[in-house]
Amino acid sequence: MDAFFAAVEEKKRPELAGKPVVVGGSGDPTRRGVVSTCNYEARKFGIHSAMPLRTAYKLCPKAVFLPVDFEAYSRESERFKEVLGQVSPVMEDVGIDEAYLDISDIEMTPEEISRQIKDGIRQATGLTCTIGIAPNKLLAKIASDLRKPDGLTIITKQNLEQLIWPLAVRKLYGVGPKTEAALNAMGYSTIGELAARSKEELVGQFGESYGEYLYEAARGIDDSPLVTHWEPKSASRETTFERDVQDWQVLAKTLVGLVREVIDDIRERDYKARTVTVKIRYSDFITLTRAKTMEAAVDDEATIRKTAFECMKRFEFKKRVRLIGVRLSGLEKTGQGDGEKGRKLLRRE
Repeated sequence: MDAFFAAVEEKKRPELAGKPVVVGGSGDPTRRGVVSTCNYEARKFGIHSAMPLRTAYKLCPKAVFLPVDFEAYSRESERFKEVLGQVSPVMEDVGIDEAYLDISDIEMTPEEISRQIKDGIRQATGLTCTIGIAPNKLLAKIASDLRKPDGLTIITKQNLEQLIWPLAVRKLYGVGPKTEAALNAMGYSTIGELAARSKEELVGQFGESYGEYLYEAARGIDDSPLVTHWEPKSASRETTFERDVQDWQVLAKTLVGLVREVIDDIRERDYKARTVTVKIRYSDFITLTRAKTMEAAVDDEATIRKTAFECMKRFEFKKRVRLIGVRLSGLEKTGQGDGEKGRKLLRRE
């Protein structure tokens, strides 16, 4: 979906059309928070996801800053995914604003399938999407990022070198800013420059596992399947304080609230948890975790809260705290539950 959160906000407020819109945190750029997304007008000023709201404000003081309205985004997500499910029943849900479809057995051209999806989503939500069609997930993901907004890119064996090799190495899945910088320093700035190397050369430089991945990815090779059903590994909640705190009572009260929220999550998904982890980020951004595994999986609030406080007592609070969080893992299914409801909640997390 194109600038999904911002697009939903523009749908709610038509007067925002043409204005730079930034969605994140409480919507107040003078307070702590990061950009969840922004529209294309805001991106012209250099604003991007995960940027501190204060930085975004400095780049564009005239932008409209809005708080995250996850309920609204979840409703629109369900609507556009219903459209996708009507096109192909084989779908991997990979987030609130995107999914993979297997269209191998659909007797239409890629262009016809794309038009059906775009028209269906526009009718159901009033929003636009960008589609990438390719022989595998790796290339489809790359293709979906090439012609935003409201675009379509089709990658085939015949045009792969033309479309993919000129792109920056950052376009490959798993290549983040640090890896990109390291690759650039070694003389690899484009995917084509990686593809020009032999497997032996890349393995020698990056090790067997990552070297083989870069060799195959640069050539558009990917055999990862669509995952249409999966079980969650954990559930978590965390909060960043507006001002760094050192008051034990404030930290304890916040932890109790987070524990209650995350327990509600696993209960609604029909899970119990064995391991409790508490995360603390200090004012100097040093982040530590403490965990404890219980004898049996539980969803009892009193037991989990007690375990969380046992973890919390293992921290030193000589410095102020910027963030506190709790994670429940070692999840075990307790019954049948409401599977569809569980998937919606999982996307929320």
